[in-house]
Amino acid sequence: MKGAILVVEDEQAIADLVRAYLRRDGFGVVWARSGEQALEELSRHPVRLVVLDIGLPGIDGFEVCRRLRSRTGVPILILSARDDEVDRVAGLEAGADDYVTKPFSPRELVARVKAILRRAPGGGATVGEGPLAVGDVELDRASRTVTVGGEPVELTSREFDLLAALLAHPGVVLSRDRLLELAWQGEFAGGTRTVDVHVAQLRGKLGRPGLVETVRGAGYKVVP
Repeated sequence: MKGAILVVEDEQAIADLVRAYLRRDGFGVVWARSGEQALEELSRHPVRLVVLDIGLPGIDGFEVCRRLRSRTGVPILILSARDDEVDRVAGLEAGADDYVTKPFSPRELVARVKAILRRAPGGGATVGEGPLAVGDVELDRASRTVTVGGEPVELTSREFDLLAALLAHPGVVLSRDRLLELAWQGEFAGGTRTVDVHVAQLRGKLGRPGLVETVRGAGYKVVP
C-alpha cells in the first residue's frame, strides 16, 4: 500500500497497540514520539494520514495539527484522553478531520482511518457523482478537487464533504443535524458545533464569505 500512517504518540504501549492493528490491516506505519519528530517524519515519508495524540512532550498536538494543516492537506485523526467538548472543538478548529477519545477500540480506530481515507483524494469515495458549481466555486466529486476562480483550494476531507453537501442543495436551508448526516454519515459524535467550526473554516479557505449563508435558528444554505 502506497504511503504510510504516521502515529504520533509518546506512550509506547498505546503506540504499539495502534501500530499492530494498522499493520494487521495492511497499512505501513511510521512512529513519532513527539511533535517535533512528527514534523520531521512528515518530510521524510509519503504519509497518507496522521493519528495524533494531544498530550505530547514539547509542542502539543493542537500546535502540531495547526502546523501540519498549514503545509499539507493530509488527513488528521486526533487520538486523545481529553474528551471535553472544548477540546474536541479545539481539535477541529486546528484542522483535524476526526477525534477519538481514550480509552478506545483499536478496531473502531482502524475503521475510522479507513473511512477518512476513502473520502480523501484518490480514496475511491465520492459524495454523489459529477461536478458541482455555484458562481466561481467549482467542486469535482470524482477527483475530489475544488477551485475558486480557476485556482485550486486545498480542503480537508471533512471540509470537502461539507461543501459538496451544501453545493448539491443551492438555496436550500440544511439544518446542522442534516449536514452531519450528509457530510459525516454519523461517524463523528462531536455535536452540531462541529458543523459551525467547519463552515467557518470553509468560508476562510474559499474566500467567499457570502457563499454559505447562516439562517438563524435553522442552519446553513448556499446562496446561488
